[in-house]
Order: sequence, then structure tokens, then C-alpha cells
Amino acid sequence: MPVSNDAPAKGGDPRPIGVFDSGIGGLTVVSALRRLLPHESIYYLGDTARVPYGGKSASTVQRYSLEVASLLLRENAKTVVVACNTASALALSTLEGQLPVTLTGVIRPGAQAATAVTRNGHIGVIGTRATIKSGAYERALIALNPDVRVVARACPLLVPLIEEGWLESEVTDKVLMQYLEPMIADGIDTLVLGCTHYPLLRPAISRLLGDAVTLVDSAENCATAVRALLQEHALGASAEGAGGLHVALTDAPDAFLRVANEALQLDVGEIQLRTLI
Repeated sequence: MPVSNDAPAKGGDPRPIGVFDSGIGGLTVVSALRRLLPHESIYYLGDTARVPYGGKSASTVQRYSLEVASLLLRENAKTVVVACNTASALALSTLEGQLPVTLTGVIRPGAQAATAVTRNGHIGVIGTRATIKSGAYERALIALNPDVRVVARACPLLVPLIEEGWLESEVTDKVLMQYLEPMIADGIDTLVLGCTHYPLLRPAISRLLGDAVTLVDSAENCATAVRALLQEHALGASAEGAGGLHVALTDAPDAFLRVANEALQLDVGEIQLRTLI
């Protein structure tokens, strides 16, 4: 995709990285970006007025995603990160055809990491119903390696448990094992956390599964892909910059913002409320 002509020629590009999600789960991607790219400014927009996207039609997700991404462009975003697996699965190609900046989704980076680390070629994917139903991870994984076997499972109970803050709960452990035991029995050696909420459960999943299964965190790998993209297109900010984070939501935040802040150690500061036009 072409890059906006507003980028400065020297001294780095101080414009923010635009990041959006259907809600607040994409803050896991923001946290990874802050660790990996501390000199970059980030503008995060969570469409909390219309969350979740998972039950919406593809055309609706595409329309919502274009509206949110357009708002990020009005904030002078130099690139846009689609920090939502549903939007990445259903709307990324639409956005690539209509926006004048580069884009990064969460699915391809996760698939690349999974194919790189699997030892037996048997990869599991967990995600929301919409993401799993789309088949986007299977397509991405098989495109990278036609020999891999993929087993995907929707885990609709995990997001509500995460949003309640039950990250180390016996109830959550039991639900996780209900979802994961058939995949483990099937022989996977790699598990893709195919929802941006799920990295908050990474410690619990690691504890339950041990070292036999390698976890692939879509948030971490998305951040790595963004760093490579900024380098490729000479969009990186100056190393002397302090970076910064602005968080905007389309509706008042709920209790999950506190959960995310505590789990991610992420200072989001004052929340802006934005109206989509």
C-alpha cells in the first residue's frame, strides 16, 4: 500500500501508530508495541459502543472497521494496526483496498510464528466463533506451509471470564481444559492464541499445558511485524522521542479496562470518548 505523503523526510516520523479493536482487548497489542517500540507514539481506538464484532456479518465488520480506521487517519496515523482477530479475518483486505496507509493485522504474523516453531506440523488455534468460522488462520497457515495440520476451536466462554478478571481462577482453568484437552489429545505441539484477549490468559495456559505445547501470542508477533513494516517504509520515529499513548473509546469504559491495566501494567492515562461519524 502507498504511504501518506505527510511523512517527514528527516528526523524520523513522529506521527502515531494507529491501533484499533472492537473493544479493549487490543490493548494487549498496544502493550507489546510499547515494549518493542518505546519511542513510538500510539493512538488506540476501541469501538466499545459496538463491541463485540464477533456476532456481526462480514459486511458490517467491514463497515465498522473502515469507520474506525478513518478516524485514526484523522488523527494523522502513519500506519494502522488491526488489533482484532475478527476484523483482521473479515475486513483487512477491504481496508487495504481503501486506505492510503500501510496496515498490519494479527492473523498473518501469528501464522508465521506458528509455522516457524512447530516441530510436528500440528498446530492448534483458539479464538472467537467469528474468527474460527472464517477459517482465516487455517488459510494463512496452509498458505505458509501446505503440510501443516490445523485444528481450530471456538472458545466463546473465555472472553467473558477474562473481562471479569478471572485470570487465575479454578473456574477458568476448568473451562480452558474443556476446550484444550481434545486438541492436546489430537497431538498439537503449537497453540495460537487467536484472540487479542487471550494473551491475558497466557500464564494460566502455560501452567496448564507445561512445556509440551508452544504458545504463539498474536499480540507479540503483531508488534514484531509492525516494527519490520516501519523499518521497511522508513516510518520509524526518532530514537530520541519519548513516545506516548492516547486511548480513545466510542463508549464509556467498563470494568475490563481496570483488568487490562492491572494485567498489562499499562498506563492508559485519561480516556477520550470519540463519536464515529
